[in-house]
Amino acid sequence: MKLEYIVNSNQYKTIKEVLKNHFHISDRLILKLKRTNQIYLNKSQAPIYFPIHLNDVIQIDLTFNEISENIVPKQLPLEIVFEDDAMLIVNKSAFVPVHPSISHFEDSLSNGVQYYFQEKNIKSKIHIVNRLDKDTSRPCHIR
Repeated sequence: MKLEYIVNSNQYKTIKEVLKNHFHISDRLILKLKRTNQIYLNKSQAPIYFPIHLNDVIQIDLTFNEISENIVPKQLPLEIVFEDDAMLIVNKSAFVPVHPSISHFEDSLSNGVQYYFQEKNIKSKIHIVNRLDKDTSRPCHIR
């Protein structure tokens, strides 16, 4: 997925301000984008502290081929509520843990999502957006 922002005011002074305040990108993801050279200003790679001007075009490429290697894929029933290129929303059943642990090494929601990603050839890490207790049941945003 690619994000684009066209500078149309003096609201932001640097690329980093756009990433943080317009796109709400975390420091951790900004660091990853820097390391993988996926931040562009007017179609050229640019450092995040580079000053921006009116009509500049900032592009961020969020396409990462990566997997959650530490999660064992396990075929589990998933109630998929919504899916697109950027997000998978799954209704988490009660009493199902979200992450693998010593006592739930292969029966967590993440194990089921890892299996689903492998079956669909999706090269993405599992990023749980909502933190839920094991006993809680509600939609859970992933990706």
